Amino acid sequence: MQISDLPHLNVSLNALSAVLLSAGYWAIRTKRIPLHKGCMIAAMVVAGAFLISYVIYHTAIGGGKKYTGEGIIRTVYFAILIPHVVLAAVNLPMVIVTATRALKGDFERHKKIARITFPMWMFVSISGVVVYLMLYVWM
Repeated sequence: MQISDLPHLNVSLNALSAVLLSAGYWAIRTKRIPLHKGCMIAAMVVAGAFLISYVIYHTAIGGGKKYTGEGIIRTVYFAILIPHVVLAAVNLPMVIVTATRALKGDFERHKKIARITFPMWMFVSISGVVVYLMLYVWM
């Protein structure tokens, strides 16, 4: 694998994270606690792998790929990218707190923060895929 392959790995990890989050949400809604725990731990592992790959790629290339779209599509791109970046930064500590509360058995406090963490994490995962498509496929 070369550095130039990492964006493609990253989008796969983002998409897999969204799938695992969806499965984990379904599992908890249907009271399948062990499956929920497994899906969420897997989602954290996948997100961790994404973060490592993302940092390696951006460190190696000295930044990121420039968006070349123009007009309204450029506005749409930045309207997706900016909240994606901000929420990704906020989401990381929230995932850690949410998971820690669950692992300690503090399920009431876990549920309270998970109601915020889950949609934020899902948005970050899906918007990451959209940003990739706008950078590497549609342009």
